[in-house]
Parts: sequence; structure tokens; C-alpha cells
Amino acid sequence: MGRSGVKTVANQLEAFWMPFTANRQFKAKPRLLVGAKEMYYTTVDGREILDGTAGLWCVNAGHCRPKIVAAIQQQVAKLDYAPPFQMGHPGAFELAERLIKMVPGDFDRVFYGNSGSEAVESALKIAIAYHRVKGEGTRQRLIGRERGYHG
Repeated sequence: MGRSGVKTVANQLEAFWMPFTANRQFKAKPRLLVGAKEMYYTTVDGREILDGTAGLWCVNAGHCRPKIVAAIQQQVAKLDYAPPFQMGHPGAFELAERLIKMVPGDFDRVFYGNSGSEAVESALKIAIAYHRVKGEGTRQRLIGRERGYHG
């Protein structure tokens, strides 16, 4: 048992098939993270590891920053989730306005996505819909780079 009180039993690791991971090797020698602060992760045995990718590029302000934690707690206490299908939340519209003011060019719309692959798929659907509206519904040829990462 590590300093965090986390005990790892081999069969507990079977339920989660980890993406982009050699699962058999990971399960033979697990590298488990139990905490994070600023730019470091903490392992089960208490070591600090530099998070060189900012949590896969989604924690670029650092881990567990008190101001961010407080803002998240405040929002979750009011509304933890609002689906964007046929409904909305004022904060989503406020953020969209702020983002539009930050980007160069004449962008005037924001489409939120959860991942690169979702963003690419949505962009393709938007492009196809655009051409249909213009009366060019047969324009559906897509180009992708060989061995390219598309999301």
C-alpha cells in the first residue's frame, strides 16, 4: 500500500483497457498516479513526476490550482452539466463571445467539442451541410493525409 492508501491488486487492473498503452506490460508493472499539483504528478509511492504534456494538453494552467478548483466547485454547485441538444446555458454563450473576440479573422461562431476526432468529424459534417445548402450536395470528396493524425 502506498502513501496515498491505494493498494493495487493485479486483477483490479483488468477492467480498464487503456488507450495507446501496452496494457500487458502496464499491468505487469503499473505506473499509477494518485495526485497532482502545479506541474507535477504524484505516484503511489510518493514520487513527483514532471507533467511535460500538461495532462495531454488539457491542464496547461497547472494541476489543482486553488483559483481554478474554486471556480469549478462554484459552478458545479449551481449546475454541473447542461446538454447542448435543444437547451443551453448562459455560460456557454458568454464563453463563445469571448472566444470569438480572441481569434483572428472574421469568425463569428463557436462549436464546442470534446476531442480532436470529434472536432474533425463535426467539421466534415459542417462542410457537407454547407455545400448542400448551396445546392452542391454531391460535393463529398474528402482528402486525408496518409499516416496523418486526423483528430
